[in-house]
Amino acid sequence: MTKLKSTGIVLAASLILAPGAVMARDQLQIVGSSTVFPFSATVAEMFGKTTSFKTPVVESTGSGGGLKLFCAGTGDNTPDIANASRRIKSSEFKNCMANGVTPVEVKIGFDGIVLANSVDGTKMSLTLRQIYLALAKNIPGPDGKLMANPNKMWSDIDASFPALKIEILGPPPTSGTRDAFEELAMEGGAKTFAALKTLRSLKQGDAKIAEIAADLGLPENQFMADGKTLKGSKIFTRIAHEIREDGAFIEAGENDNLIVQKLANNPNALGIFGYSFLDQNSDTMQGAIVDGVEPEFENIAAGDYNISRSLYFYVKKEHVGVVPGIKEYLTEFLKEGTWGDEGYLSEKGLIPLTREERKTIQSSAMALNALSM
Repeated sequence: MTKLKSTGIVLAASLILAPGAVMARDQLQIVGSSTVFPFSATVAEMFGKTTSFKTPVVESTGSGGGLKLFCAGTGDNTPDIANASRRIKSSEFKNCMANGVTPVEVKIGFDGIVLANSVDGTKMSLTLRQIYLALAKNIPGPDGKLMANPNKMWSDIDASFPALKIEILGPPPTSGTRDAFEELAMEGGAKTFAALKTLRSLKQGDAKIAEIAADLGLPENQFMADGKTLKGSKIFTRIAHEIREDGAFIEAGENDNLIVQKLANNPNALGIFGYSFLDQNSDTMQGAIVDGVEPEFENIAAGDYNISRSLYFYVKKEHVGVVPGIKEYLTEFLKEGTWGDEGYLSEKGLIPLTREERKTIQSSAMALNALSM
């Protein structure tokens, strides 16, 4: 008997391994992204109400944690579906394949990553550069060399900002939201510094890498390996993604609802989470303007909001036809009335794909086309 912990909607089912089969159980098990969780849980509830199948178990583990469980292999103690607020990484895909797992990729829509605070606090208007200056562990100093981030107050970054301590609650490294935030917001801010932008574009072995590294004050072990300079983008990513550890950024776990609750008790703090959680708590939370654009449904859908990403789930092909209900769950999720422009998931904050893209993805998913990277 196997039981997955559930922060979701139902208790796990008893699982009985059948001789000669991968497994025999009658309840889907879904793990992964806390951002995708509300959408998946809503579909699971509808699926349980409108079909003869049991309501799936949905667990919020974070994208990285969910894909680790998903790719671990097949069998009664492994999940059928993994939700992810980013695309599966090549290393995760390789792990899946090595363990006999064939993922079927389903992109479901878009989401914005917001920096939000209590409506009782000061509404912020930030640029990507200012976000980087607030959160990066090391930033370029007046002489151009990287230095430990000295910014303690928002007014240290811009005199027009309030003299409030920088305090930002966000997800841990296992979170897809964290991955996407580092790629979109932190890299976006780092690229506003000319030296870092140039470094990002340089190929391995380019003589300019050592020159720029010297200007940045990087020790040799941070840009050299086996006597060769590293690829410029690799050095850039390491610098851009490194979040400060001096208390300005607080890892608040995978549960975005918990971050929202903590912000309600601390109006001066900001939190990082998916747009859907802002949408569902708009009476108590307000989103920061980023590069002059409000984090609103229409702006994210139009691609005008800079910190936005695609959302996915992955189906374990080996479990289809063994665990009942997987294809039927896909059918429910990919109905126009579910993920379409007027679907019930849009009411939960999901930003729909275009109608043409939805048709293409639906066709590929229902055919169980294996992911190829």
